[in-house]
Amino acid sequence: MALLEIVRAEKRFGAITAVREVSLVVEAGAFFALLGPSGCGKTTLLRLIAGFERLDGGHILIDGHDIGALPPYERPVNMMFQSYALFPHMNVAQNVAFGLRQQRMERRRIATRVEEMLALVQMSDCRRRRPHELSGGQRQRVALARALARMPKLLLLDEPLVALDRKLRDETRIELIGIQQRVGTTFLVVTHDQEEALSMASQIGVMNEGRLVQIGAPAEIYERPNSRFVAGFVGEVNLFEGIPTIGPAGPVLRVAGMPEPIPLPAAACAGRDRLALAVRPEKLALSRERPPGFALAATVTAIGYLGGLSAIRLAAAGRELKARMPSALAAGLVRGSPVWASWAHDDAIVIAD
Repeated sequence: MALLEIVRAEKRFGAITAVREVSLVVEAGAFFALLGPSGCGKTTLLRLIAGFERLDGGHILIDGHDIGALPPYERPVNMMFQSYALFPHMNVAQNVAFGLRQQRMERRRIATRVEEMLALVQMSDCRRRRPHELSGGQRQRVALARALARMPKLLLLDEPLVALDRKLRDETRIELIGIQQRVGTTFLVVTHDQEEALSMASQIGVMNEGRLVQIGAPAEIYERPNSRFVAGFVGEVNLFEGIPTIGPAGPVLRVAGMPEPIPLPAAACAGRDRLALAVRPEKLALSRERPPGFALAATVTAIGYLGGLSAIRLAAAGRELKARMPSALAAGLVRGSPVWASWAHDDAIVIAD
């Protein structure tokens, strides 16, 4: 069942259109991520939902009710800001209770709700500390508890992990997923971090230049991007652009500078003058001996050790390629090593735009 429905939302700032006819449906109980580069309009869309900006066109509905004319405090929505916005003169418990006191909730109920929220985010032992006495991860948990305390139908999170270091971000992602599943609140998170969106969200909407360009499950967005932009923004990709033709053994892509054409799926050529083929780095196989079928002669130019995986840069046919493989398999490779690069036929993604 749809909790949030956005219908052709528009927002302009002078001559700049920040949000362009965005339509979106978010199901109740979903963990939805808006993903895109800085300036793409995702935070503006979040602020439109929260009521901090007014629509120039379109509608925003929650549970089928148009909330476009409602002020922020009357919307069944709460927002967790990137800066966390905790009150420095209040302790943890007082910060969590603030919104409940604004609602004039009965004092005993406030105390009970605060204890429930602190237990949820594992901050019960820190209830009397002030924000400056907390770590970044602890402040993030307090902000989340405060945002959830009012039991909103929809929780908006603006870059919630951006202020945390890498290890803490990884830990907090898992905690956020667990908290969302336990409380059942619909989460809508804005992020520019592809890994963050892929690992947390049940659905992802990719934005670019004010538009939603693709919506889908994380695996769909990563494995079946619908454009060059999505393929290149959501993870790394090797992109081959050229002219599709029919060769002796079937459809192929002729790429300038490539010694031989790249095989294509049977339906790839239909009605297309040009197209691109995308191959993810982890799909690129490297071998000392030439494998059967299509393969590119390449030279290793750099190897980056990432623990269990190694990132490998290659020079092939006048272009740079990227590969990722288990470090144990990459152990024999050094800069200057000659290799053959290939991929399984089904691992290549045909992109027509």
